[in-house]
Amino acid sequence: MNEWQKAALREEWGTMQSVLSSRARMGRLVNDIVLDFSVKPRLSNNRGNALLVASSIYEACKYFELFQKVGFKNKLALITSYNPQTRDITTEDTGANTETDREFIYAIYTTLLQNVEAAPGKSKTETYEDNAKKLFKTQPANMKLLVVVDKLLTGFDAPSCTCLYIDKRMQDHGLFQAICRTNRLDGDDKEFGYIVDYKDLFRKVEKAIAVYTSELDHSDTSGGEPEVMMQERLAKGRERLDNAFETLALLCEPVDPPKSELEYIHYFCGNPEIAEELLERESSRVALYKATVALLRAYANIADELEASGYRAGEVEQIKKAVNNYLNLREIIRKASGESLDLKAYEADMRHLIDTYIEADESRLISPFGDMPLMELIVKSGIAEAINILPDGIKGSKNSVAETIENNVLRKIIKDHLNDPAYYDRMSTLLDEIIALRRQQAIEYEEYLKRIAELVKRVEAGHAQDTPPQLNTPGRRALYSNLQKARLDTGDNKVGEDSEEYQEHNPNILHLALSIDETVKKVRPDA
Repeated sequence: MNEWQKAALREEWGTMQSVLSSRARMGRLVNDIVLDFSVKPRLSNNRGNALLVASSIYEACKYFELFQKVGFKNKLALITSYNPQTRDITTEDTGANTETDREFIYAIYTTLLQNVEAAPGKSKTETYEDNAKKLFKTQPANMKLLVVVDKLLTGFDAPSCTCLYIDKRMQDHGLFQAICRTNRLDGDDKEFGYIVDYKDLFRKVEKAIAVYTSELDHSDTSGGEPEVMMQERLAKGRERLDNAFETLALLCEPVDPPKSELEYIHYFCGNPEIAEELLERESSRVALYKATVALLRAYANIADELEASGYRAGEVEQIKKAVNNYLNLREIIRKASGESLDLKAYEADMRHLIDTYIEADESRLISPFGDMPLMELIVKSGIAEAINILPDGIKGSKNSVAETIENNVLRKIIKDHLNDPAYYDRMSTLLDEIIALRRQQAIEYEEYLKRIAELVKRVEAGHAQDTPPQLNTPGRRALYSNLQKARLDTGDNKVGEDSEEYQEHNPNILHLALSIDETVKKVRPDA
């Protein structure tokens, strides 16, 4: 194998996508998803189900195979653009005990469809997909997971869909449309959907939403801008395509007439009787290969918009013909120089190497806090760390940070107020005082953070630090707090909530609270 053949093999298999398709990595993802189905709300109680978006039909089939082995058999479906045909594998035989990616896909689908009876006017594949989609929408317990590639990511509305697992590069409209698959509500137990991102895509979400919503702005002030941008893009696309053709024409200009295949081979490969000429003309071949790739990319960018780019109808046909001619020329030169490689013969071996020697570690949390509420974050990690993980739009403003924390404290006070009205009334008063100091700029921001963090700890704890150990249940603490408040907060003789008298624990009230608690437990009706 020469250097060009090695390069071709590296180009085909030495990619991150090939690495990410290793059986070890995909197995880790399968384990993560299976765990979610055992612990996540709706997934674990069969009220909801999920979509898994794979990068290719091969990976979708591989995921399908792996899930069948871990308890999802007959409860998942494979929906891609593939429809098995015998001709798909007639040229795929590479030897005993080997299987190409195409053979693997064909085998999965053949097994999948063997018991499917085609509906009138439909193929087996269409019938299978229709049944799977119907079950997914109406019986989530019997269709837990759909493995897809491109299908069902737009226009497919299934309220039962609770999670979307993305293992595919996506952006702009495609990404935005995909994440909307989980936003259909179907009951009080679904407030939102979950998106699990295995490809670090969510830095692109804001851009995707911006691109999508920009098209909804039809105001007169910006109505002409999209058209101007389109014309600029097409003009630049035509310029790149014209330059690519010009580069290739200059490279091929020295070829002797009549410029048949033989003349091109002589020019780019030299005389086969003189071994040195093949090596000497390597730079010319490299230039031809690179220029052909540049042409192909330039053409692909505006292939569907050639007339809109300014080419006449006759020129469009000439362009398509010229692109095919240059692609054929590249293959002729690669074969004549021995620099082409039949990659099919190596496919099964390369797949075996990737699956055997590429290992994937267990998934790990980037943040140790998971879905922890903000107040609990402040208590466990400190206020600085809690602020740091807030969205950029919030943590960039001191007022936004302050109001976010204050709203979370207030929500907690309101939620737990009935459990201990006296205690949470005190916490509410303290919160009002801190908010007033901040708004009046009576304290520095650092001092504000210190005070609000201390209040968060007290609200989250639900009781004071020096609470007597006998008050070891929420009920006992509530009784004591309210008895204490009733003693001190009577008539006009009100005592400040942070005063020593208020904070001092009264043995008589403590004894009374414990007695009431015991009495309630004795006389309450049996459950």
